[in-house]
Amino acid sequence: MTATLVAQGLAGGYAHRTLFEDLDLTVAPGDVVGVVGANGAGKSTLLGILGGAIPSMAGTVSLAPSDAFVGWLPQEHERVEGETIAQYVARRTGCAEASARMDAAAELLGATDVPDGVDAGEEYSVALERWLAAGAADLDERLPAVLAELGLAVGAGAGVGAPVITPDSLMTGLSGGQAARVGLAALVCSRFDLVLLDEPTNDLDLDGLARLEAFVAGLRGGVVLVSHDREFLARTVTKVLELDLAQHANRVYGGGYDAYLEERETVRRHAREDYEEFASKKADLVSRARVQREWSSQGVRNAMKKSPDNDKIRRKAASESSEKQAQKVRQMESRIARLDEVEEPRKEWKLEFTIGQAPRSSAVVATLAAASVTRGDFTLGPVSLQVQAGDRIGITGPNGAGKSTLLGLLLGRIEPDGGRASLGSSVAIGEIDQARSQLAGRMPLADAFEALVPELSSGEVRTLLAKFGLRADHVLRPVDDLSPGERTRAGMALLQSRGVNVLVLDEPTNHLDLIAIEQLEQAIEGYEGTLLLVTHDRRMLEHVNLDRRWHVDGGRVTES
Repeated sequence: MTATLVAQGLAGGYAHRTLFEDLDLTVAPGDVVGVVGANGAGKSTLLGILGGAIPSMAGTVSLAPSDAFVGWLPQEHERVEGETIAQYVARRTGCAEASARMDAAAELLGATDVPDGVDAGEEYSVALERWLAAGAADLDERLPAVLAELGLAVGAGAGVGAPVITPDSLMTGLSGGQAARVGLAALVCSRFDLVLLDEPTNDLDLDGLARLEAFVAGLRGGVVLVSHDREFLARTVTKVLELDLAQHANRVYGGGYDAYLEERETVRRHAREDYEEFASKKADLVSRARVQREWSSQGVRNAMKKSPDNDKIRRKAASESSEKQAQKVRQMESRIARLDEVEEPRKEWKLEFTIGQAPRSSAVVATLAAASVTRGDFTLGPVSLQVQAGDRIGITGPNGAGKSTLLGLLLGRIEPDGGRASLGSSVAIGEIDQARSQLAGRMPLADAFEALVPELSSGEVRTLLAKFGLRADHVLRPVDDLSPGERTRAGMALLQSRGVNVLVLDEPTNHLDLIAIEQLEQAIEGYEGTLLLVTHDRRMLEHVNLDRRWHVDGGRVTES
């Protein structure tokens, strides 16, 4: 069935900090609402509140019908130890919870000591209805076909050389791309009346993104989603909810994502113009009132100097003139008080990011000559490539095709099993890898950062991290306790603190908010060294100036 969700006067946050308030939102069947805002604005918190998993600080969330099946699919940065693909999908689709509820209801139905006021038959009927609605009855039969459709090799028919993946395979044994496909499989298998998706595009390749877009477009029920993928937002959402942390405001924009960008700029321009008009008018009135006040005071002083004590007529005239001036001052102050106050728009935090540049490297940065690498059943190569100083290369390809292995060969981190690989001289590499592994472990962020840039003092390190939105409550926390987005920003700070002439970015937009992505694109445009960019972000591939493109698929590299 289809459902409508209505949120009224919602406020959300944590501890004593309110992230958003007075939020109203209606999600009707067919609506696809994109929630945007800076990291920390409360996007994930809002989804949790709408899904009933997080209590709101104020306001209400209602469903029509009240028993609608709402699916909240939060980000999961860590996989559950010992959980199989089948168990993961059952949990994410709500089938596991529905099955547990039905088992409990069945046990109650057969019990002899049913608590007073409990209708065991009614409990079982409700649980059975939810179990059927969740699609739990045939999930085991549907899952293998869905996995195969999404390109995951299933069972013995997977093909020669392909790793065997079954619903009983452990999630911890999958690559990042495979895990992302299983997450997509959970979505395809779900039977939710309304879906709440938190960063569903993370780690999906272009084929996975296309399948996700088709899935969202084909849903009859409503969708609320958070995503940093601008092209995905442009292709899917029907309206945008902006959580503006800087202005402590929220607003729903009709139309798609691109229409939102245009209207947002118009709204912001008008807000700035309204404030400037108000500030100018107020400043003019205040200035005139000050002049009138000075004239009034000067008039009284002049009258006292020039008028003899016995000149009652002149004293009276001076007093009346002074009173008239005072009356004008009061009128001016009354006009100021009657002005409709216009609050000055606050400036939102912006990531001012530049990439530190080192002296130019040798003319040839890296060379592969019939190089090949074999890892289990997978082989990359043989590959023959050369990277020249100043090349700006975009690298694309499906998950598992060998992109990260290719980077490892080029950068000298992986020795080829066949052929030859060489790195040029005077090469200074700056990198944000897909795992964000440069900064990891239990060491506090400030200490881990200082260890990598010992030439900076503790104060300089903290100042630099603060420019990337990493303040006192971040720098003292262990690196592993930071969110992926916070670790990405710390990696960007590293790039700014070091001089590099070869910049390597492997899925740099993952976990960054939209503002930071735009700043990253600007920094890349201003960078003059060699660039190796691996990304599935279609708009980044459009916006960043690239002079070469490599496509990696099945262990082979082609240039277009």
